[in-house]
Amino acid sequence: MSVLLIAAALGALGLILRLPGRMILAMLGLLWAGVMLALLLLPEGNAMRAALGDDWRPWAALGVALAAGLSYRGLLVRLRVMAESSAAAPVSSGPFTEAELDRYARHIVLREVGGMGQRRLKDAKVLVIGAGGLGSPALLYLAAAGVGTIGVIDDDEVSNSNLQRQVIHTDARIGQPKVFSAEAAMKALNPFIAVKPYNRRLGEGEAATLFADYDLILDGSDNFDTRYMVNAAAVAAKKPLISAAITQWEGQISLYDPARGAPCYACIFPDRPADGLAPACAVAGVMGALPGVVGSIMAVEAIKEITGAGEGLRGRMLIYDALYGDSRHIALKRSPGCAVCGGVSDLGGH
Repeated sequence: MSVLLIAAALGALGLILRLPGRMILAMLGLLWAGVMLALLLLPEGNAMRAALGDDWRPWAALGVALAAGLSYRGLLVRLRVMAESSAAAPVSSGPFTEAELDRYARHIVLREVGGMGQRRLKDAKVLVIGAGGLGSPALLYLAAAGVGTIGVIDDDEVSNSNLQRQVIHTDARIGQPKVFSAEAAMKALNPFIAVKPYNRRLGEGEAATLFADYDLILDGSDNFDTRYMVNAAAVAAKKPLISAAITQWEGQISLYDPARGAPCYACIFPDRPADGLAPACAVAGVMGALPGVVGSIMAVEAIKEITGAGEGLRGRMLIYDALYGDSRHIALKRSPGCAVCGGVSDLGGH
């Protein structure tokens, strides 16, 4: 007890004298070391050893706990320095808070992301079309990753049949517009992001204006009319488009970006499939976890595109077969005669 009183007195004295924190910690560390030496070196029955509790193990545990706490605090400080000093340009959205650094620490220590990559995520604006099966995991993981501004557009409401696969929604929110249900889930997951819900169907006239406000478009819609319209608007706005589709047990995803040399969606699918060849999930069915896999890949590719990590799916299509646990890539090329992007000039490298 006397040692604890001495420690408290040293800490209080240091605060009164406004000594540096390192000096106060050094004094407390010397006191702890002296206690440990006394317990380890003095013989049993010694009065001082008895006054210290006669057992070195609780003091050793205390030292380990304090060292772990100080190491964790030091890591947060280093992460803050990394995140704020590695930004290439002045930051408009403000520095990371300590809570954000703790939240994104596993990203920041990744060599391919780092402080600069996390800064890019915080400054990024991503629009997700559809808050359904594909949009659900994509939105959740983009929010968790710290994408600063996430827009979501959908005109549908949460229904009971959605909950088999649309994991961003809950039973309590049945009947609520999907964009507001998604907003609630995303803000509950990460209060440090901004969510912009658009409770309406995306129209051709609005798409160009809306896309101009975002850096990256993710299309998780479930019909060809929307996919072709989104592709045309993304080409016109020169925005990269991550588009995915699922049916039954299979999913596909690619990054379409003719402004940077990759094909657009219409290059690969110039014509809509005949009726019945690509039925909607409501008709053909879909395995509930499949959109979780493909939608998560959409988020992965978005994070890579924003941070510049690794090699994305620009010019490649990933096809995933959940029934047989198989995946494969297909190389994609632009179509010179594409009616949508044939006249778009490349902007250069990624």
